[in-house]
Amino acid sequence: MRQKTRAGGPAAAGRPEIEIRDLHKSFGENHVLRGIDLDVARGEVVCVIGPSGSGKSTLLRCVNLLEEPNGGQVFVGGTEVTDPDVDIDAVRRRIGMVFQQFNLFPHISVTDNLTLPQRRVLGADKARAAAVARENLERVGLADKADAFPAQLSGGQQQRVAIARALSMGPEVMLFDEPTSALDPELVGEVLSVMRVLAGEGMTMMVVTHEMSFAREVADRVVFMDGGVIVEQGPAAQVVGRPRHERTRDFLNRILDPAAVETPAAGSGPGEGEGEGEGEKRGPAAGS
Repeated sequence: MRQKTRAGGPAAAGRPEIEIRDLHKSFGENHVLRGIDLDVARGEVVCVIGPSGSGKSTLLRCVNLLEEPNGGQVFVGGTEVTDPDVDIDAVRRRIGMVFQQFNLFPHISVTDNLTLPQRRVLGADKARAAAVARENLERVGLADKADAFPAQLSGGQQQRVAIARALSMGPEVMLFDEPTSALDPELVGEVLSVMRVLAGEGMTMMVVTHEMSFAREVADRVVFMDGGVIVEQGPAAQVVGRPRHERTRDFLNRILDPAAVETPAAGSGPGEGEGEGEGEKRGPAAGS
């Protein structure tokens, strides 16, 4: 199990950093989230796993109101995100989000991709924004790419720049929506390595992922979702290594040993709940 290097880990006293209460979300007649209750403690790393269409990415997007729930409450740092009168821009400045796609501006340099949101959203001056950008590029191992343009970088490097951009906003919480799913397999490790470092530093993280080895090694807790509900949750070693629920076991068997899964009969369609569109590529909100 990882060792945190700063105070404020999962055992820290006080209310959770993220609180989700009876959360519901529908897209038309498709009820994607069905009464989700979940807490994430300060400094805790929670990995959310589950099949496509289970609601996991929608849940993540509801935390910073990129998707507006139909019912329930979300609190971040004690502030109710779902309060109609909340200053959502102020809340989002405390939340970094990394998407499946990198969403970098292709026409400006790596450094400018990091300094622009600081100057526009936080009001940082040019010198301060540049210093923060340098610090976070070094943090993700890309100090030598400061003057490069996104097209000159590999996919893994672009995703690391996206992480550095989010960190440059000084977030208290980081949300990761399948950050390695768009990468070639040989580039996945460099992104997960950066995320391991953040976890070790004590960053509060909520991660939607199919990387089971990462979840087992880094997560304090793993949440398995299916059909818009939490089926099982607990310590990573238990949920990934010794799942209690049959549906969790079936999912993990398919992920960890896909060759053993029987081929569906011809003409069989997708399972119930698929087609939620969790993989849809969307741009970052201000402050993300």
